[in-house]
Amino acid sequence: MAYEVISTRLPFVYEALPTRVIFGSGMRASVHDEASRLNMKRILVLHGPPHVEIADVIASQLGDRYAGTFSGARMHTPVAVTEEALLLVAQLQVDGLVAIGGGSTTGLAKALALRIDLPQIILPTTYAGSEMTPILGETMDGLKTTIRNAKVLPETVIYDIDLTLDLPAGLSGVSGMNAVAHAVEALYATNANPVISALALQSIRSLVRALPAIHVDPSNRGARADALYGAWLAGICLGSVGMALHHKLCHTLGGTFDLPHAETHAIVLPHALAYNAPAIPDVIAALADALGVDNVPVALQDVNRKIGAPRGLRELGMPEDGISRAVELALANPYQNPRPLTREGLHQLIARAYNGDLPADVR
Repeated sequence: MAYEVISTRLPFVYEALPTRVIFGSGMRASVHDEASRLNMKRILVLHGPPHVEIADVIASQLGDRYAGTFSGARMHTPVAVTEEALLLVAQLQVDGLVAIGGGSTTGLAKALALRIDLPQIILPTTYAGSEMTPILGETMDGLKTTIRNAKVLPETVIYDIDLTLDLPAGLSGVSGMNAVAHAVEALYATNANPVISALALQSIRSLVRALPAIHVDPSNRGARADALYGAWLAGICLGSVGMALHHKLCHTLGGTFDLPHAETHAIVLPHALAYNAPAIPDVIAALADALGVDNVPVALQDVNRKIGAPRGLRELGMPEDGISRAVELALANPYQNPRPLTREGLHQLIARAYNGDLPADVR
């Protein structure tokens, strides 16, 4: 009897990313020691409006290493905001960054690091996962571009479960589904490998189990821990291998129509996976086994319903004539995807996501 190799994707390349991770409850208290370890002496604290109080606490913990605060982080990382923050960095002679928040604040820290290569400490408060990646998405003139550069990878990420307890149930759900999308696409990336695939499946299992529980009881610390753990793993996946159709569409939709990032990912994910399903039967089988379901795209949309995610892109304010615009933008720049992109297929996918329909039948 012939010996069958467990991994069906040979050969492969695996490259570990060097970010230091601190995970647990109350771990924000380690920010001063991390700043000292990284030799940060004049630190700019970045945050958005929801995190004024915790930013003040962190500033106090930093002591004489604290140089100032910038609270203007915005969704999709507009270049104009980055340029505003750069002026403050120069004025205060900043040599390190501490960012508190979700993808918007992390994105700003990365955008600054790209330009002046400052060390970063990130304290995530959502399940975005971008803190674990060397990837930056920036927006200018209504278009979002993606950059991959080792300079934007944070030096330290402090995952403090306590910082997620105040995240509203609705935002927790869509933020978590954003992380699920990172892990799902990692399974069929052109440079997928067994290590990342194993992490991706564990991430998806943790998040799909935890997110509905958080929706029922936002104070469920066990579910919060599982969700943050799943988001961390999803971030590793996002940073380690390439992404495909789902992320391309979400960046196009978000940047062009100014749609909220996490909600867009949650809505599009079941439809993008259904589109690719005919080309990735092994991935669909692995997901079905991991989740204990027959129809994976429908199961993911069912999770969306359980967490109260918006039903379709229409609810986010996308105009109906934007469907055709999004199709043309998605086709304009070729990129890797397991199933070839067609105008008709993309139009059907985006129209279903727009209307909140069931994903295409993959059985």
